[in-house]
Amino acid sequence: MSRKRLVMLFFGLGLAILLITMVTKAHVVTVKHYEVAIEELPPAFDGLRILHVTDLHSKKYGDKQKGLAELLDKEEYDLVAVTGDIVDMRNRSLEPATKFIELLGDKPVFFVPGNHEVKTGIEFRTKLDELEVTRLENRALKFQYGGQHIWLVGVNDPHEDRDKLANALSEVIDGSPRVLLAHSPTIFEQAVKQEIDLVLVGHTHGGQIRLPFLGVLFISGQGLFPRYVYGEYMEGKTTMIVNSGIGETVFNIRLKTNPEIVIVTLRPIS
Repeated sequence: MSRKRLVMLFFGLGLAILLITMVTKAHVVTVKHYEVAIEELPPAFDGLRILHVTDLHSKKYGDKQKGLAELLDKEEYDLVAVTGDIVDMRNRSLEPATKFIELLGDKPVFFVPGNHEVKTGIEFRTKLDELEVTRLENRALKFQYGGQHIWLVGVNDPHEDRDKLANALSEVIDGSPRVLLAHSPTIFEQAVKQEIDLVLVGHTHGGQIRLPFLGVLFISGQGLFPRYVYGEYMEGKTTMIVNSGIGETVFNIRLKTNPEIVIVTLRPIS
């Protein structure tokens, strides 16, 4: 075999291994745990666990989302935050998203829309209402637990410039901690100015494709070399967690980032 053919063979083998790795990564869901310290957290909320899920994009994990069901059965949580794009505008079937929500059982579920829900009409919103999911679209509500409360604040999709954080915060009537649900991390600067305690977002898919040495080159809404890609960001009293999500757009492939669900445990500042 000539040197040229040998090089081509190794190149093709390497490419095949890379593609297999990228496809495999997209189907291995991890669970990421965070602890977030919050000022003046009511004692009843010390240890409260928020399950944060985002960006399913109508993806299936087995019949009736069996793969996700098996994963969630191993975890403990007290409420669920869903931050958009659990449906996909390229796949109009609502079944993957609704089957996923049905897995959450009797836990309270709070939802804010992403850019894909904006394009799927009112049918999905109607389904959420049937499943008794609370939609937080530019509004806030008092979440009570153990006789005390915090505020859950939700905005419509910042990626589509539909967020009205000031309107939502106008419904907050005391100084109890505030948890903000949004689809895109571009809400962070506003949240810092408003001294929001915790922000839960998705949209980025953790970059989906993270190149060696270069990292993530582009994210819609942030452009080239994005600032907010994945993980925990802190500024002032505000903590933001960017969840890589459990689905992908266009192609179900990932590189150097896994699909994930996130569990955030609230703690007081000692």
